[in-house]
Amino acid sequence: MPGKSSDLGRGRAGRGTLDGMDEAADVGLFGPGSVTWRVHGEPVLWVAGVRSLFLQALHPRAIAGVVQNSSYKVEPWGRLMRTADYVGTVIFGTTAQARAAGRRIRGVHARMRATDRHTGETYRIDEPELLRWVHVTEVESFVSTARRAGLALSAADVDGYYTEQRRAAKLVGLDPDTVPGTAAEVDAYYRRMRPQLALTREALDTLFFLMVPPLPWHLGLTPARLVYTGLAATAFSLQPGWARRVYGTLGLPTTDLSASVSVRALRLTMRALPERFQHGPIYREAMARAALAA
Repeated sequence: MPGKSSDLGRGRAGRGTLDGMDEAADVGLFGPGSVTWRVHGEPVLWVAGVRSLFLQALHPRAIAGVVQNSSYKVEPWGRLMRTADYVGTVIFGTTAQARAAGRRIRGVHARMRATDRHTGETYRIDEPELLRWVHVTEVESFVSTARRAGLALSAADVDGYYTEQRRAAKLVGLDPDTVPGTAAEVDAYYRRMRPQLALTREALDTLFFLMVPPLPWHLGLTPARLVYTGLAATAFSLQPGWARRVYGTLGLPTTDLSASVSVRALRLTMRALPERFQHGPIYREAMARAALAA
């Protein structure tokens, strides 16, 4: 079980916002001095989001809960944008916005149930085990992808990121003390979880869907299809070797090297784009509030 942490409130950078203070200078749960803002300032993390979905699909009960309660095949891009908006709000929104987003998602999850197709058991999709799996695979995907893309993060930075992200875990209803707060604790958590993971029918179906989803704006028969498939393949290859082996593919070091080279090139390409294409309004508003709070 992850060790206890006293870092459940905001750190120094994020503590500039207390209830009742001017929201215009509210830097939210993390703030400009946090590792979280450094990591999530990277536009390449879109790839990390897809990577996390591949990992999450390997938990049989987690993916069954998604399949039985979601219309992701009908409107995949709408779901993706809602998820990105939630993550962006938690990371870069004001304290009130982050807490409101957490309340909304807890309310949605509390109403959802799923059925284990092997045992027939009905279960809540907001069980701590499932919430923890989604949280850990998500934050590990973010920080691991950022590092492999070339963002300079020390081992202490990575540990700091995981500890900071316990605040996000609390928003979805988890006890922060039960959430891995260091890289070593994340590694130990993955080792404990691996015997429970499997390539179920739902996981395989999700794999194929993520690799070849319907593209919006009639882009399916354009070069955009090749671009997306390349990005999805990179996201898949960025998974740990053990996860790729569960999917029935090789977990070779050469695959890791190829994925790292690809994501580094993608980061350089994205950083060369004009700012308006790199970051959305939630990020830009956060930077404006941080300037006021400085």
